[in-house]
Amino acid sequence: MDAREAALRQAHGHALRWLASLEDRRVPARASVEEIVRALGPELPGGPSPPADVVDLLATACEPGLTAFPSGRFYGFVVGGTEPAALAADWLVSAWDQNSVMRAASPAYAAVEEVAAAWLLDLLGLPDGSAVGFTTGATMANFTCLAAGRDAVLRRAGWNVARDGLTGGPAVRVLAGEDRHMAVDLALRYLGLGQPELVAADGQGRIEPAALRDALASGGQRPTLVVLQAGDIHSGAFDPFTETIGAAREADAWVHVDGAFGLWAACSPSYAHLTAGCADADSWATDAHKTLNVPYDCGLAVVRDPSAVRAAMGLRGDYLIQHEQGDPIDKVPELSRRGRAFTVWAALRSLGRSGVAELVERLCRHAAAFAAGIARTEGASVLNDVVFTQVCAEFGDDARTERVLARLLDDGTTWISGSTWRGRRVMRISVSNWSTTDEDVARALDAIRRACADA
Repeated sequence: MDAREAALRQAHGHALRWLASLEDRRVPARASVEEIVRALGPELPGGPSPPADVVDLLATACEPGLTAFPSGRFYGFVVGGTEPAALAADWLVSAWDQNSVMRAASPAYAAVEEVAAAWLLDLLGLPDGSAVGFTTGATMANFTCLAAGRDAVLRRAGWNVARDGLTGGPAVRVLAGEDRHMAVDLALRYLGLGQPELVAADGQGRIEPAALRDALASGGQRPTLVVLQAGDIHSGAFDPFTETIGAAREADAWVHVDGAFGLWAACSPSYAHLTAGCADADSWATDAHKTLNVPYDCGLAVVRDPSAVRAAMGLRGDYLIQHEQGDPIDKVPELSRRGRAFTVWAALRSLGRSGVAELVERLCRHAAAFAAGIARTEGASVLNDVVFTQVCAEFGDDARTERVLARLLDDGTTWISGSTWRGRRVMRISVSNWSTTDEDVARALDAIRRACADA
């Protein structure tokens, strides 16, 4: 057995043991950063080590410090698990080691990206022929889409940002709801656009159409981007797309939808009504490593006009072998990158249309079960309308809510984190993992009741 095979076999064994432990292990990590540093050994060795030994040391030292993100009992952030076919495909991605930028360099990757992109547009109900870029996550997907939008509205105003930059050009106005996700602000900062102008939202975080109309009317003829959301991070609520996109169209604004986890509602006949009118936007961002449950990292940037994203993201190089039909390199910020479409294709091929719908519906059913169970817990209140996969609850007052959260993490049965929503401390439950079962939800609810009794 050569060194590479020995290392891979060692990694395979540790991976299987890790996955087998998820059903019963504590969800929070058991070791601190300092303990893991000591176990790894802080000094760089003076000479080589056998690869299999290195893998064994890494796995053994790190295992106590791993949080069981892939567990069916992790609800702390919008973190999906890893669907089996996608996990196995991701191992192949590392073994194949393709630089997935050009059709000529990796025809296999380009073909898989093309097929996966078409399937995604179909499932998400988005316009045929839209460009689909595979980014690191929703933050860079928002960045990619808003870059395309920024450049497009400036071109309409007679300014070429690719040639002349932003200095001296017309100011771009960005309107977004009060409850937009912070990733939108980060993407705008990267793009040199600063903070968005905030538009009033209702009690569930949905942007108010009348307030958006007023804001658009007050801006004159300035180049404008409007950012909407499919799935509020606290309530799971969806903006009213038909009314808001119609208003933005009248103002000649570019409309972008941040749908990191909620855009997948379109895949389910039971929840597609939440995305009604969403397909009329200009661009959409979502994560495959959330609701679809492919491994990190994988975001999706979808732009209706392929030429717009190509103008913002594309580049030419004398040494590159670029195709007249376009390349994966034209749709994302990175040059060197992983073959993310391989894992998306594997998940979609494994689940099929009905499996994706059932996955979405199962996650929503578990969220509803959490809400019902918490509502029956003495001293607890569910604060949001549970329309998708998010549940926010409080336990009397902010101080008691904090005590419940602390006791819950100490218990270790589940991981549920806190947040501040509408000025109140809340327990925020995000149901995102394909492997979560009814029993997992019941165990988590029992842990919540124990934490309440001790708080």
